[in-house]
Amino acid sequence: MRTSQLYISTLKEAPSEAELISHKLMLRAGLIKKLGSGLYTWMPLGLKVLRKVEAIVRDEMNKAGAQELLMPAVQPAELWQETGRWDLFGPQMLKITDRHDRNFCFGPTHEEVITDIARTELRSYKQLPANFYQIQVKFRDEIRPRFGVMRAREFTMKDAYSFDASFEGLQVTYGKMHQAYSNVFTRLGLKFRAVAADSGAIGGDGSHEFHVLADAGEDLLAYCPDSDFAANVELAEALAPTAPRAAPTEALRDVDTPKQTTCEDVAKLMEIGIEKTVKLIALVAGDGRFVIALIRGDHSLNEVKLSKVDGIGEFRFATDEEIRAKFNCPPGFLGPVGIAADIQVIADRTVAAMSDFVVGANKPKLHIAGVNWGRDLPEPHVVADIRNVVAGDPSPDGKGSIELCRGIEVGHIFQLRTKYSAAMNCLFVNENNQQEPMEMGCYGIGVSRIVAAAIEQNYDQRGIIFTPALAPFAVAVVAVGYHKSEAVKAAADKMYAELVAAGVDVLLDDRNERPGVMFADMELIGIPHRVTIGDKVLADGQVEYVARAGGEMQKIALGEAVAFVQQQLA
Repeated sequence: MRTSQLYISTLKEAPSEAELISHKLMLRAGLIKKLGSGLYTWMPLGLKVLRKVEAIVRDEMNKAGAQELLMPAVQPAELWQETGRWDLFGPQMLKITDRHDRNFCFGPTHEEVITDIARTELRSYKQLPANFYQIQVKFRDEIRPRFGVMRAREFTMKDAYSFDASFEGLQVTYGKMHQAYSNVFTRLGLKFRAVAADSGAIGGDGSHEFHVLADAGEDLLAYCPDSDFAANVELAEALAPTAPRAAPTEALRDVDTPKQTTCEDVAKLMEIGIEKTVKLIALVAGDGRFVIALIRGDHSLNEVKLSKVDGIGEFRFATDEEIRAKFNCPPGFLGPVGIAADIQVIADRTVAAMSDFVVGANKPKLHIAGVNWGRDLPEPHVVADIRNVVAGDPSPDGKGSIELCRGIEVGHIFQLRTKYSAAMNCLFVNENNQQEPMEMGCYGIGVSRIVAAAIEQNYDQRGIIFTPALAPFAVAVVAVGYHKSEAVKAAADKMYAELVAAGVDVLLDDRNERPGVMFADMELIGIPHRVTIGDKVLADGQVEYVARAGGEMQKIALGEAVAFVQQQLA
């Protein structure tokens, strides 16, 4: 394509609202235009990138045995009411009413719709396994849309759903989809990790997230460089200390802490390591019970893990007013010594192994040092892994130590099991002529999110550095003086025609612009390879070549330029 036939709208500066690099660069490069909060138009250049992602995703889904279909974006409320998610999904769901006052939603996901299809179309084990996918626009009414297409309300997603006759069959399908996802991100040229994850609101027994590694990632990932272990921090197990709890060596004593309400401040006042302190977190369980969680001072509570402790489920943090009423003490000075017997105490594994530690005294401006289990307070009711892992923790697989990195979630696969098939009576007749619910899996890829995540991983001060698989064009031919020099025009047109004939996706910059403007736009857009044709080098029978990803400028003989470019693309 020629720039004279392509709509290009680049900006020198990004709007002030743009925070992430990807958001800024996508707006500056003219890939997207904002329509409203969390709503973006994909402009011609951006849509070209998006379609390249879709093509690779579609190819790998087909190879994995999934079949493409397209389900309605607007879904009737009745389906969601069957699974109980009409109310459970929450305000993220955009609910609408038609002219007959019937309730619908703009689909945030399609588990209910595909299950309705399966229960009417798939009757026998002979029709299983079956795997269907679509690439479609979804809508989730984010409370705070931000970061451009990274967290938009409307987005493009590939969602696939599998149906198997047995759990063993589901595991086989799940493995195929896991491999297909790995293939997708490898072909896109992205650095990524697949990590064990929590199933969240979708439900099911097991899941994996696929993350593009980038400093801007919202998710913290734990991995072991010496093994294959990788998990989202919310799921990564923090092993219990292997050494037995040490015997007490200190006497119980009060410590005046007039202004010290955090473990950091208390440790600094006492001139001890923060790892000698324990913080109390007051919670209210789903059944209204008061619960306290104990975490070492330098650790943080893992809410997902805590919610899975028997009897806890959904919980919330106690308010300051509730804390004062229950403990007769302001927050910041709470501790487990002498608390009421009806309050359940859940101690993290690390805390349960501590001795001679420091806690709040349940009195204003006071802490207690030299605290020991069994001597100064009863053993905790529950000992569980309820903290986030930290760098240096032993890997759960016993093969090294954990390291942490940031990731942007771009894919998530789930073993749903029978969560939806049982709820919606999606049954098949097995080999024994008996009915049973189908085993389901679901598999999502954030197609539009991939574009932003790829930019977060690949950019410099000049703009986007697209991988070859993602770039809107593989090669840019910049013709300096195209409208002034017949020699430049002839050479540029000839090279352009030869590259097109060779099947190369090439952009000929034939604009009547200054060289600096042309170079800046091609770099901002992120085209991987650039050939410059100008009178000066052309007089020596040469052209200039430079790779976008930090390459040095090279002079290439004009007659060898096309072959050289093809070699770079190989």
